[in-house]
Amino acid sequence: MKGMIVINREFCKGCLYCVDACPLGVIIVEDKFNEKGYFPAYPGNPEKCTGCAICAQMCPEIAIEVFKEEDE
Repeated sequence: MKGMIVINREFCKGCLYCVDACPLGVIIVEDKFNEKGYFPAYPGNPEKCTGCAICAQMCPEIAIEVFKEEDE
């Protein structure tokens, strides 16, 4: 199964819970501030995402959505 992760960079406060929680290293930290002055997380390795959604469960700001694509 393949997953797709979407992170709202303006909701993200850069706590890095998602980075620590992701078992496959999909999420990394941007090197530019968002509007609130935080370095937000983003899916730097999206091809590795399986859609497990652990990152979304860990996000206190509800800034992450995860979608799953069924294999054909």
